Amino acid sequence: KAAQMASAAAAAAAGMGCYSQTSWALRRLGAGGGALASAATRRRNCSVAAAVFDNQNREYVIVGGGNAAGYAARTFVEHGMADGRLCIVSKEAVPPYERPALTKGYLFPPEKKPARLPGFHTCVGSGGQRQTAEWYKENGIEVLYEDPVEAFDGKTQTLKTSSGKILKYGSLIISTGCAAARLPEKIGGDLPGVHYIRDVADADSLVSSLGKAKKIVVIGGGYIGMEVAAAACGWNLDTTIIFPEDHIMPRLFTPSLAKKYEELYEQNGVKFVKGALIDKLDAGSDGRVSSAILKDGSVVEADTVIVGIGAKPSVSPFEAVGVNIEVGGIEVDSMFRTSIPSIFAIGDVAAFPLKMYDRIARVEHVDHARKSAQHCIETLLTSQAKAYDYLPYFYSRVFEYEGSSRKIWWQFYGDNVGETIEVGNFDPKIATFWIDSDSRLKGVFLESGTPEVIKC
Repeated sequence: KAAQMASAAAAAAAGMGCYSQTSWALRRLGAGGGALASAATRRRNCSVAAAVFDNQNREYVIVGGGNAAGYAARTFVEHGMADGRLCIVSKEAVPPYERPALTKGYLFPPEKKPARLPGFHTCVGSGGQRQTAEWYKENGIEVLYEDPVEAFDGKTQTLKTSSGKILKYGSLIISTGCAAARLPEKIGGDLPGVHYIRDVADADSLVSSLGKAKKIVVIGGGYIGMEVAAAACGWNLDTTIIFPEDHIMPRLFTPSLAKKYEELYEQNGVKFVKGALIDKLDAGSDGRVSSAILKDGSVVEADTVIVGIGAKPSVSPFEAVGVNIEVGGIEVDSMFRTSIPSIFAIGDVAAFPLKMYDRIARVEHVDHARKSAQHCIETLLTSQAKAYDYLPYFYSRVFEYEGSSRKIWWQFYGDNVGETIEVGNFDPKIATFWIDSDSRLKGVFLESGTPEVIKC
């Protein structure tokens, strides 16, 4: 009887697996009668294949291969819960790495010591071990490369990848990050020579273009735009930054602060076109981008264009888990739990309670990716019940290539709301403090601060 019961249970499990695959097929093909196989055929197929899953490690599955995934893996290892239990599913061809390098050291010309893998795999950015592919194997972590998840079934706790693999999970950690916001194809957003940066393949393509470029246009005056433009100076290229606002980094910099940085960029040969909107990108006779046409009709020549106009959280195919409509991203609580038991979200894609400011937020920065991953996994593996209490932190490092006349490294903590007080003359240091109406310190910006000053 025991053997018969076990056999029946296995058959039932196979049926559930088959149901999961069939439901995906129905969603894609529609539920018309002509598209459905007979019940007998479905039953025969189920008995053969549906009970088999394509991942060996099924207790914990991380979807996404970015910064947060790498730091989550480290936390699993630290708790002795990775070996034979953890699987990472990634769209990238390499293990997780410190993504900020892609718009900084990775873009330096060959003679100026550019960053390259395996030099910046996680977790070297925080002083940790370099987690190469060998590290994952040695720790018993299964990694599926270049095979992003395309479908999700919460009822059967299964995933389907682009190659058709069916994966099983006990606990699911969504770490899908963001995708670059793109210009529409109809205005030239996909022309050869137009670049976006989110992964190593994007950066490799851009480096190849920079090696042949003469004139580049950077669209966007935020993080990506400022870092890419600074790197382009290392190649001695004619560089123009175009953006619609009145000054660079408008979401953070005050006008006074922005002016100082703009002057530094101009000293390095960078030109600014402010208050301008892109009408379209034109192609030359070879089909490659040749110029940016602005709404006012003016033309800026370019043989390479880098678009840095923001990013969008990569919530697909997990929309059913719960998306916050105000900030985007998958909504979680203060321990990164979603509305569905055993499903978590971390890093850029997570919309979490920002405790000190009493609001839901998404933070697109490596510091939050690292800390949210650690907090989430410790919550999952231990009895920790402490709410995530995060102090927003951002930084940028530019002009750090060999031969640069001045290296820049600024840091920001907190929230840029309230009145501002500026201290220093940018030679080399400057600080800006944001004070609210109750005379409370809300945010601090510091250029070229020493570790001792930062700790204060």
